[in-house]
Amino acid sequence: MKTMDLSDFLGGTNGALTLEQRRTLTEQALVLFEDNYVHLPLKTAMHAVNPVQRLRLLLTRLGRQTEGTMDPEWRFHAALSSIFHSVRDLHTNYLLPTPFAGKVAFLPFRVEEYHDPNGPRYIVTHVVRDFDAPGFGPGVVIHHWNGVPMERAVDLAGDRFAGSNPAARHSRGLQSLTIRPLVMHLPPDEDWVEVGCTGTDGNPRELRLPWQVTDNLPPYVNADGMSAAAVAQGLDLVGDEISRATKLLFVPDVVELEQAGGPTHHELTTEPADAGQNIPTTLPGFFRARAVQTPSGVFGHIRIFTFNTNDPDGFVVEFVRLLGLIPQDGLVLDVRDNGGGHIFASEFLLQTLTPRRIVPEPTQFISTPLNLRLCRRHAANPTRQIDLGPWYSSLEQAVETGASFSATFPITPEEGANSIGQQYQGPVVLIINARCYSATDILSAGFQDHGVGPVLGVDDNTGAGGANVWTHGLLKALFEVPGPADTASPYRELPGGANMRVSIRRTVRVGALAGTPVEDLGVVPGIRHRMTRDNVLHDNTDLLTKAGEVLAALPTFRLTATRDGATLRIGTKGLDRVDVFVAGRPRTSVDVSDGDTSVTVTPAPEPGDTVRIEGYAAGVLAAARTIARGA
Repeated sequence: MKTMDLSDFLGGTNGALTLEQRRTLTEQALVLFEDNYVHLPLKTAMHAVNPVQRLRLLLTRLGRQTEGTMDPEWRFHAALSSIFHSVRDLHTNYLLPTPFAGKVAFLPFRVEEYHDPNGPRYIVTHVVRDFDAPGFGPGVVIHHWNGVPMERAVDLAGDRFAGSNPAARHSRGLQSLTIRPLVMHLPPDEDWVEVGCTGTDGNPRELRLPWQVTDNLPPYVNADGMSAAAVAQGLDLVGDEISRATKLLFVPDVVELEQAGGPTHHELTTEPADAGQNIPTTLPGFFRARAVQTPSGVFGHIRIFTFNTNDPDGFVVEFVRLLGLIPQDGLVLDVRDNGGGHIFASEFLLQTLTPRRIVPEPTQFISTPLNLRLCRRHAANPTRQIDLGPWYSSLEQAVETGASFSATFPITPEEGANSIGQQYQGPVVLIINARCYSATDILSAGFQDHGVGPVLGVDDNTGAGGANVWTHGLLKALFEVPGPADTASPYRELPGGANMRVSIRRTVRVGALAGTPVEDLGVVPGIRHRMTRDNVLHDNTDLLTKAGEVLAALPTFRLTATRDGATLRIGTKGLDRVDVFVAGRPRTSVDVSDGDTSVTVTPAPEPGDTVRIEGYAAGVLAAARTIARGA
């Protein structure tokens, strides 16, 4: 990893945008906010902001400037970034051009928050490899930041950067103290930071640390490309940038493993994990799976770092493989700090943890003439990549009815969200925090809405990113492909390698909260746990203890099934009835008790039929097993 001081990096950058190019960027931002931005009415109401008027004022100011009198380029970037940040939406961004794109500014340590009886504390948990300063390392408590008390410094940083609710702003402020992706965050104002801390030796210290700049790891998905992954994006880009930078800086072993293609076939195991054992995975940048010993028992723990994949089916296949190797008496599903990614991946995963049928979260466009043109152009799915037909009729009707939004339809295909069914039958607890965003908000909402299990939060709510996000490049492409291109398209090429993203379709809840938007509200956990010193320094010890207590209090069920012609051999635990469906139609229902039961299905299923067995406890669906076609 090659680095340079921030001052050296900035000294080598020269502004290259002409006045006309600045106008182009501002005009294109105006198109996105006026004609595409689905949350504009909500943000205007909740945050008392007017990005459209601010963009018009910026255009007016640019109109009064000349090439000789125009502001320094950094001021233009700051003005445009400020307008995007004002809506507090991590989906809607101005992405700076070269040389900022692909770069990350960082300090050589990571700071996290925990709580003790006296309130919040801020502690160093990681330092970069080869960094060495006397008395400075994991365990150092930081109390001042450039002379400002730490809690105030965090809040000031949180006010500067987007975050749609207080918990998210606070969490983002803490993140941005030490890592700033320059593609969306302007470079720090200061060349170095003065840190006031209590050293590892217990003595007070002050340390001056220069900001450094390096190349970040590349993203997993090209969000500008005409692909299913780009169209189904639900991603906090700054969170994803920080996640990749965190991996680069603090867990380089994982980077090296990924670059080597993951573990070899011989390093993968088919043996269930023992307590304390990590399970090798083919996707080390996405999963960490292990068996954890808690005072309440041994449970599975799967951490999902991102959903940002080009292959949601392969993502779920690996998740299912890991489910088979963890303890079956309870799972801690941990999605803290996961900024989202492919919406299919998050919603396809839910079916593996519940016997209930998954209803994907529906989405809607804001009703504008440009969105109507967009949906009309892709109503018949001419590219075979994006089908906007479901939304088209309601947008066309809105011209007459004055409806503010289109009708709601899911992005994730419901068939895919239910294609394999339940794979893990033990109880599941979901752990969330305020950095869960977008596709992870959608997963968390679906988990709660379908009653999969309790939600345990270390913050008051998730990050509250309730939208599908598209880039300006993708929107431009959708008016050009398939040919002939729409010559009246308002989208123009962005200069200098700059880009923009916009919340294009908003998501709403299903179940008991049906119709409630996710944006700004997020998912509120049913159980709250504040992070402790042992959590941040010793691999979440107290958090996993709490999760184990929750799992141990939940009922456990088991349902296994094999098929031999017309005979099903069914094993049950905690169930009192099973119903058998063949090719989607009910065939038989039998009472059961713990143990094995043979059930004869008449007439016998055909070779291509799918057999589904549903198990009930006191009349409530509690477990399910699907025997696929041909089995």
